[in-house]
Amino acid sequence: MSLKIRLARAGAKKRPYYHIVVADSRSPRDGRFIEKVGAYNPMLPSEHADRVRLTAERITHWLSQGAQPTDRVARFLGNAGLAEKPAFREQPKKSAPKKRAQERAAAAAKAAEAAA
Repeated sequence: MSLKIRLARAGAKKRPYYHIVVADSRSPRDGRFIEKVGAYNPMLPSEHADRVRLTAERITHWLSQGAQPTDRVARFLGNAGLAEKPAFREQPKKSAPKKRAQERAAAAAKAAEAAA
C-alpha cells in the first residue's frame, strides 16, 4: 500500500479549506483517509500563523513509514523544516511570450535606450 500525504478539500463554494491527510494513493481526493495531520487555509494572508497548521510528530512518523508528500504538501513541509525543500521547477516555456512579442519588446527596449 503506497501512502500519500496530500490535501483533501473542504469548505464551501469559493471558500476553499484543505485538510492535510495521510491516505492510500488509490483512494479519492476527498474520500477515505488514514489520519488528519494538518490544515491549510488559502483564504488567510501568507504571513498569517494559521494559514498552514501541521502536526510535526505525526508527519515525521508517516514520512518514516514511507509516505510520499505531494508537491504542494512537500513545499509546506520544507517551509516548516520537517523535510527538505523540493527543487524549484522552472516555469513552462509555453507561457513565455511568443516570437513577435519578444521582437516588439526588444525593439521597444532599443528605442528607449536610444532616447536616453
